[in-house]
Amino acid sequence: MSCKRLFNDNWYFTKQKPDTPYELFMNNDKAWEPVEVPHDWLIFDTNNLYESGDGWYRKNFNIPRIEPDNKYFLRFEGVYMDSTVYINGKQAGEWKYGYSTFEFDITDYLADGGNDVVVRVAYRSPNSRWYSGAGIYRNVWFITKKNVHFISDGIYITTRKDENLWHVDIASEVYQDKEINDELFITHTIYDASGNEATSSKSKLSPPFGSYNPSKMTLTVKNPLLWDIDHPNLYTLKSELIVRNTVIDTETQHFGFRKIDFDPDKGFILNGRKIKLHGACQHHDLGALGAAVNKTAIKRQLKILREMGVNAIRTSHNMPAVELMELTDEMGFLVVSEAFDMWERPKTTYDYARFFKDWAEKDVASWVRRDRNHPSVIMWSIGNEIYDTHADENGQRITKMLMELVLTHDPNKNAWPTIASNYMPWENAQKCADMLKFAGYNYAEKYYDEHHKKYPDWIIYGSETSSTLQSRGVYHFPLAQPVLCDDDLQCSSLGNSTTSWGAKNTEYCIIADRDAEYSPGQFIWTGFDYIGEPTPYTTKNSYFGQVDTAGFKKDTFYIYQAEWTDYKSNPMVHIFPYWDFSEEQLIDVRVCSNAPKIELFFNDISLGTFNIDHKHGKKLLGQWQIPYSKGVLKAVAYDENGNVVAEDIKSSFGDAVKLVLKPDKTILNADGRDLSFIEITAVDANGIAVENANNRVNISVKGCGRLIGLDNGDSTDYDQYKGTSKRLFNGKLLAIIASTYEPGDMEITVSSLGMETQFLKLNSISCSYPEGLSNTLFENKPNNQIKEIPVRKIELASIDGNCLNNNKNSITVKAILHPENATYQ
Repeated sequence: MSCKRLFNDNWYFTKQKPDTPYELFMNNDKAWEPVEVPHDWLIFDTNNLYESGDGWYRKNFNIPRIEPDNKYFLRFEGVYMDSTVYINGKQAGEWKYGYSTFEFDITDYLADGGNDVVVRVAYRSPNSRWYSGAGIYRNVWFITKKNVHFISDGIYITTRKDENLWHVDIASEVYQDKEINDELFITHTIYDASGNEATSSKSKLSPPFGSYNPSKMTLTVKNPLLWDIDHPNLYTLKSELIVRNTVIDTETQHFGFRKIDFDPDKGFILNGRKIKLHGACQHHDLGALGAAVNKTAIKRQLKILREMGVNAIRTSHNMPAVELMELTDEMGFLVVSEAFDMWERPKTTYDYARFFKDWAEKDVASWVRRDRNHPSVIMWSIGNEIYDTHADENGQRITKMLMELVLTHDPNKNAWPTIASNYMPWENAQKCADMLKFAGYNYAEKYYDEHHKKYPDWIIYGSETSSTLQSRGVYHFPLAQPVLCDDDLQCSSLGNSTTSWGAKNTEYCIIADRDAEYSPGQFIWTGFDYIGEPTPYTTKNSYFGQVDTAGFKKDTFYIYQAEWTDYKSNPMVHIFPYWDFSEEQLIDVRVCSNAPKIELFFNDISLGTFNIDHKHGKKLLGQWQIPYSKGVLKAVAYDENGNVVAEDIKSSFGDAVKLVLKPDKTILNADGRDLSFIEITAVDANGIAVENANNRVNISVKGCGRLIGLDNGDSTDYDQYKGTSKRLFNGKLLAIIASTYEPGDMEITVSSLGMETQFLKLNSISCSYPEGLSNTLFENKPNNQIKEIPVRKIELASIDGNCLNNNKNSITVKAILHPENATYQ
């Protein structure tokens, strides 16, 4: 019988300078340390997130006896980047790209008893325009199969409808490297979400010796529950190979009954219903966790994006993790799965362009074959902003090659080949797009109508839009004055920090897509902030997200939510900025809502109403200018009949006196992987959130849990993600708590100078978990606990008033620090 088990346990790691010979440290036990896999070695030092080096992993494992009728495989879901695998001192294989899944047959390298596997990762920087991470950052599997077996990723499922019946076409690749005299049968069984059998079929196979051929079979299901974004109903296909009434290999995978179509004039159609893609581009890092994959962390990101109204994800700019694909299937997201950020022409010195010519065919096969059965995948993007498509005609050759490779592995177009380009204004890129008839435009909305008329058979969508910049809780006034750079190295969340290539504001981005009715939709840059590429400054992470790296929402989150959600089911209204400035300072106040009418009050006095035409309007936010004074701003949203459907309040606040701890869950599974995300918020004496507090916070964990990450979303903060002390950023800090394998209580202690220490109890419960999980569990290491109370606000005050004229050409201004006991005077 076949067996597939996790292989994440018992790994040891050492980091060496580039090209250091293995022999120099292989027997030095002090050079090696046990590590938790998945593992990203770069995330442990925020000051060296791109340091070149060789990462070496090794592991000893035991196979009592190598069975002659068995085949043994190692499968890596992602190793970044340029890896070589050795078994018992011999090279078993290599793989260059850091994002594609690969598998090696290691049968001939194994011995009875103890075996050693060594993986070398030759990480060289720069290799990306963003933070990639480094190491074995996704799961590893050890697979045992018989000499006759299903090829990995070799079962291809397509669903199609014929009147009231749905047909499931199944092509199964079976490998046989040893002739057998017995009859070989294949059985396919489909189960619904409750485990009930929907249909089954069995047939005889005759695979040729030494190769494989696809065995094709069609099953029929009457009136299945369809997969869509609102009801992501999944079915399970169980495929079995049978010899002499014995099952020798089994493959199980989820799929969905759904029909997708793209039309040049109608956009995207799912199961006969037109759907606008409200998409977000996402890089693969998980903030304080780095690139090391964690399904719970990915699910949290998707839940936050769903709340914003996002229904589609673009995996920028690489093959996604298996866990992301599982979650998008389960949660009803649509996916543009992207492969490459470069082809033959490089963007950085050590990027994948070094390997593209020799490896692209293998990587495309890995990419498409692994994920082609996922109902969430609707597009295969063969590249992002590829200069080859612009430079010369060679780009057309590569476009054709990649398109044909995709269709070789997905001939039924479970997803459609496409490309994302910022070169669409020019001829060569248009020739490439014309081959695909499916063109993603990066920051080129102004060409939609022109090209829609010029190429009426093209599907045109916004593969990358927006690129507005915002630091959570930072506001540079006035709104009318664009401010890209400032001394604080922060971008304004008011709506006046934009890039030269992106949208002039968030409203423009929304309206351009809304009014292009023929377009399937858009993917904004980005959903979450990500480490690296910190335009316009040289800081730690980006400013592009609508959510920061910690998962805290920025104000633009609510602008998209106002246009991408329905007030009848989820009414909302949002005021920004917070309300704490210098007396008489003129403040731009903005309000967004998904309702048709809003009204703003200050200290219960109405400042006016604003009607929002969400379908056709060119102004989607209410806007006021108000001289600051202490009090309460309240925004009220009304439905079309004048009924109040939502309210939001921003109150003046004082200094922080207390920390409030809010976990997203209090009970964890004791599986070593489950997480609780604790939001730490500073409040004043009245319990009002202090939205500009930057107090330093110290955290410790006792019991059956561990602290594995601290993040505040601040691009300028280089305190370690893997420490125990970090500042709040504009009132908030995130602590990530992981379970161990031991069930029981855990106590989190949170302290800050001048405030009462807070305690929080969580609990982990016994659960089943797969064999082969990492037996090494990392926890954050204590860092310097600086005793400080940072300034949260400098108030400017003048007893002479704030106006200059011919009779008064100067005034005296006093700077008042808040809090008054700040350690920096």
